[in-house]
Amino acid sequence: MGFTRAELQAFRGRSVPDLMPEHPRLVFVGINPGLWTAATGAHFAYPGNRFYPALAAAGIISRLPRIDDDGMAEADRRMFLDAGIGISNLVRRATARADELTRDELREGAADLTRAVAQWKPRVVAVVGLTAYRQGFRRPKALAGRQDGMLAGAELWVVPNPSGLNAHDTVATLAEAYAAPARAAGILP
Repeated sequence: MGFTRAELQAFRGRSVPDLMPEHPRLVFVGINPGLWTAATGAHFAYPGNRFYPALAAAGIISRLPRIDDDGMAEADRRMFLDAGIGISNLVRRATARADELTRDELREGAADLTRAVAQWKPRVVAVVGLTAYRQGFRRPKALAGRQDGMLAGAELWVVPNPSGLNAHDTVATLAEAYAAPARAAGILP
């Protein structure tokens, strides 16, 4: 899998469809698509991203999905859908870095997410990124973990961002953080 810098730049502003089962139990919500994600159409697609390794280490998924220039393999998409795991984004617009988003975009994204969760009706929503959650949901002092309130009837969690830019977390600490909402959703015992 490989793209030139110029090829990736052509995907700025694109969106990526949600990966959403008919009856989701757990929905992971990224901040927004990166350029690799927009280029492949597969969430968390950047080769160095630790999202899928953390899910596998936690036992949430049985294997690492195969993602290439054409996206995620259908068998791997089915692995998520059959388990009741969805993936969405707070903001739809692809950027090279999440810090390119405005506070208003994050707040609009939080409102859009609330409406979408009301339609999807998952047991649990896990927002992947504390800073984006704080800004989007106007909770500047929120901490990672289970949140006090619900989001449109779903239990709400905030978990660490798996980006390599979030260097203080490891695959092991991410796996531990992601396992908690998966347990709450009934994905893990």
